[in-house]
Amino acid sequence: MSHVHHLTILLFLLPVLVKCSLHGARVKLKYVDSTTDFSKSELIRRATHRSLQRVSKLVSLVPSNNFSVACHASTASYVMDISIGTPPVLLSAILDTGSDLIWTQCNPCTACFAQPNPIFTPANSTTFSKIPCSASLCKSLTKSTCNSECDYEYSYGDGSSTKGFIGYETFSFGADNSVKFPGIGFGCGTNNIGATDNSSGIVGMGRGALSLVSQLNVSKFSYCFNSIHNKGSSILLLGSWANMTSNTSKSTPFMPNPHGSPMSSFYYLSLEGITVGETLLPIPPSVFQLTAEGSGGLIIDSGTTVTALEERAFIMVTRAFMSRIKLPQASGASLGLSLCFTLPDSGMKSVDIPKLIFHFDGADLDMPLENYIVEDTSNRLLCLGMVSTRGISILGNMQQQNMNILYDMEKGLLSFEPAVCSKL
Repeated sequence: MSHVHHLTILLFLLPVLVKCSLHGARVKLKYVDSTTDFSKSELIRRATHRSLQRVSKLVSLVPSNNFSVACHASTASYVMDISIGTPPVLLSAILDTGSDLIWTQCNPCTACFAQPNPIFTPANSTTFSKIPCSASLCKSLTKSTCNSECDYEYSYGDGSSTKGFIGYETFSFGADNSVKFPGIGFGCGTNNIGATDNSSGIVGMGRGALSLVSQLNVSKFSYCFNSIHNKGSSILLLGSWANMTSNTSKSTPFMPNPHGSPMSSFYYLSLEGITVGETLLPIPPSVFQLTAEGSGGLIIDSGTTVTALEERAFIMVTRAFMSRIKLPQASGASLGLSLCFTLPDSGMKSVDIPKLIFHFDGADLDMPLENYIVEDTSNRLLCLGMVSTRGISILGNMQQQNMNILYDMEKGLLSFEPAVCSKL
């Protein structure tokens, strides 16, 4: 018999009701700005700004001599409300599919930045213990030192960093902290530079041993994101509750990750081509090829809003749209987007906009219009919701919206299907 509990997992501290069983969980999420009064254009500008920040951090990972984690916390989107320790201390931490380590700031602090929750004090918890150097989790750290305790150091692309020690602790979920997971390994940051803005740490959901997914032995999870203009809830499903719901779903395999590099946490996909309208663009296969050294390739990321395409592919895509959309070009600087057109008085419905299809290995992602075209009526702009990058390509969550996206680590597959998020 399954037991039903209540969890609260938040999108930047927005309270929601969640049902959970021992085998899975159904989580309601909200978009970061869904409770604000921002205009449509301001919502777009904020989303693009966060994306550009996150992309720059992800690009900074492309092979270098220094270890870095996936992004700076301020550039990610989703925050989960959990408690750690006994008695429980509230922790609002970023849910990050692009990294593994779970960490928060801890006392006694040599250097700590302001955060929304009280800083965790391990000495006040009866369930805290330091991880010994011989523990497998300590050995899983790419950069660690071991004297009397397992110390870690993570650096970010923008120069911020966290240093501290690794410990075991009980993680609790729900308003009454009734759902408890003892012995979760996490980083206690006592020397931290920078800030995590609206959160108090990071919960890694990547593919490595240190992530929450791995430590809880969750073999699959899925999410469905509403449009940023939709005030309704988005959904995160964990464990046995994460499934495809129709026979129209499509699946593509995850690619093997580069070993021994910061990119080993990412969820890589094989993008084999892009069609605009009826034309398969002549993009050389090497553009999206993942090298053994860890450069190139495409990852799917829940924290980046607009898709970032490797520059050579982006140029081909934008030229294809420019040749097919019969409107005057306009500056998209106000939104942070490169390719924009002047929106006619009659609106987007009167414009002949070509289809956009991403061809993955074994699966075509045929995007609905709202997943790649941005309409800003206040500034009379119609824009392509993508940006250019170098070194790595990223499938952002705008291109994933109104889709049920399933990460099945056991089968090594990413599956997707159109969905109404509120009905999942």
